[in-house]
Amino acid sequence: MKKFYSLLLRVLGWKSTLKINLPAKCVICVAPHTSNWDLFIGMIFYKSLIGKPHFLMKKDWFFFPLGYFFKSLGGIPVNRGKKTFMSEQLAKLFDTKKYFHLAITPEGTRKKNALWKSGFYYIAQSAKVPIVLAYIDYAKKEIGAFNNFYPTGNVDKDIEEIKQYYRNVKGKHPAEFAM
Repeated sequence: MKKFYSLLLRVLGWKSTLKINLPAKCVICVAPHTSNWDLFIGMIFYKSLIGKPHFLMKKDWFFFPLGYFFKSLGGIPVNRGKKTFMSEQLAKLFDTKKYFHLAITPEGTRKKNALWKSGFYYIAQSAKVPIVLAYIDYAKKEIGAFNNFYPTGNVDKDIEEIKQYYRNVKGKHPAEFAM
């Protein structure tokens, strides 16, 4: 199946660049997130490499019958209106798996948001796994990963450093991406 997804990515005009080795367990920080198409391009890319990723998605998308579809793809619903201990729950989930990749869009929305959500950072820190810095660049039609980033505990400094990797990456709707 990997060959099929690699071919599909190329047929769609995309090239992939993976500049790192993917660890067995990681949080994948995917930016910029400006379009619903990001999920599908990202899925094709990921399946061309490994298989089934997991990703967080707004709970509102998990209605019948679409909920079954997103869960089958690896979707994990998030209720953004409730204060929960999602970071701790997901960190515990990492402990139960031999191989687990969790993709998260740090902006938390497709709209312009310079204040990135820090959940991806705290999940990685709690689970003691690296953050893979992945990107989807529509201007270059390129998808890939820059780096494995290890949280230092200084969340503000680290997120500002992470954002710098994305300074030249263009989302599908560039005006909607803020660093």
